[in-house]
Amino acid sequence: MVGPAAKREAVAHLKSALQMSERRACDLIGADRTMIRYRSRRPDDVPLRTRLRELANERRRFGYRRLFVLLRREGEPSGRNRIYRLYREEGLTVRRRRARRRAVGTRAPILVEAKMNARWSLDFVHDQMACGRRFRILNIVDDVTRECLAAIADTSISGIRVARELSALIEARGKPGMIVSDNGTELTSNAILAWAAEIRVQWHYIAPGKPMQNGYVESFNGRMRDEFLNESLFFGLDHARKAIAQWTADYNMTRPHSSLGYLTPSAYADALQSANGPRAALLDSSARGPFAQPAPRGVSTVRTLIANG
Repeated sequence: MVGPAAKREAVAHLKSALQMSERRACDLIGADRTMIRYRSRRPDDVPLRTRLRELANERRRFGYRRLFVLLRREGEPSGRNRIYRLYREEGLTVRRRRARRRAVGTRAPILVEAKMNARWSLDFVHDQMACGRRFRILNIVDDVTRECLAAIADTSISGIRVARELSALIEARGKPGMIVSDNGTELTSNAILAWAAEIRVQWHYIAPGKPMQNGYVESFNGRMRDEFLNESLFFGLDHARKAIAQWTADYNMTRPHSSLGYLTPSAYADALQSANGPRAALLDSSARGPFAQPAPRGVSTVRTLIANG
């Protein structure tokens, strides 16, 4: 019995079961009578608890750090320790879907120039509709700003379709310095090779069986799978396309990104454009907004600091 709550329960038990006086019970277990009689004067947390539960129900795969950032955006003055305490008391801890394999040894960082369109990553994600019909999603991600540039859903996406979507994206956003992808048949087709030669874009293929070399889009795919695809039921291709467009807009404009100092990808892209240099955009506290510190009481995390993009 090392905590006040446990000692209060022990004193109450001795008083009720053994008919001891409060003074004798406190002497027996070594408790201070003022501590036993203390009643909390903490203000009512019902509105904050209610809002925290609402946000957690809306975004069921968000942990307390991102919920803290969302509450701060709404003007909630509470600190991270209070939000963390309420988060634990309400039982909102996100459960891991499966065990995560840990990397052994050290890895060299992937250096990317800190500017928009320095490098794009491509990959496919598969899912199925309520009727059982399968479809796939082509995700295109900017490796520096972490923006989802496009998420094209269809039952079949050929190399010609990939080249057409990339051409439309380049016309709207500009040409990237490099495009990274795996060795899928759509991405190694003659249509893609001819398109890359015509547009004069450097296309880099990762080593076969090494998805970690395409880590930015793989991380995005994991977030899409965990926070959206596993939580949604699609009743048709049109419904899936509409829902994907809404989620990608929320990802770019609203969702705090931990590796960007809990900025949104769009806000980080604006900071890169407006700052004189990339390092100023990263270190400017006024541009970063609220930042969730590591969890208290021994809960440790790894925060990615982007030095070169």
